[in-house]
Amino acid sequence: MKELVDWVRAREEDKSLHSLLVIAIFIVVFLEIHPFQDGNGRLSRVLTTLLLLRAGYAYVPYSSLESVIEQNKEDYYLSLRRTQGTIRTPEPDWNPWLEFFLGVLQQQKQRLEKKMERERIILGDLPELSVLILELARERGRVTVSEAATVSGASRHTVKDHLKSLTEQGHLILHGAGRGAWYGLV
Repeated sequence: MKELVDWVRAREEDKSLHSLLVIAIFIVVFLEIHPFQDGNGRLSRVLTTLLLLRAGYAYVPYSSLESVIEQNKEDYYLSLRRTQGTIRTPEPDWNPWLEFFLGVLQQQKQRLEKKMERERIILGDLPELSVLILELARERGRVTVSEAATVSGASRHTVKDHLKSLTEQGHLILHGAGRGAWYGLV
């Protein structure tokens, strides 16, 4: 493991390989070393996220790498086996793993793009106050009439109208009644 970590640090310093290639190689070798009795796969995905964030890929936490790999489990194990079988030879074949790894990252990014496009479509048709209310509900996990009125500066009556509309459109769900009522995301 020390050799592997030192290799990654050296590649980050000298920039002789693209950061995505360094991360991919680190992960496949980490999994080949198999340093722990259990949890190496899950840990490798956490480490992938960490390394991608360190390399400047800020989108990573907003789309699940774990679910993309789960949907491609057969290809994951096949590419892993094919590359790991050659790692300790004079000429390792990195291609099976690199193609899988980069393809998974591409799928992860495409999923996030689709998710953002759906959000744009939904939010693009809403009034500004409604978008603000939805953002409050996302940030806080819930929103009340008085919170939305305070943050937006709109009247309680106007906020209630927007909350009612957002509930009818299926964006929010009402919990409770009267002064204790609050709204959460569906």
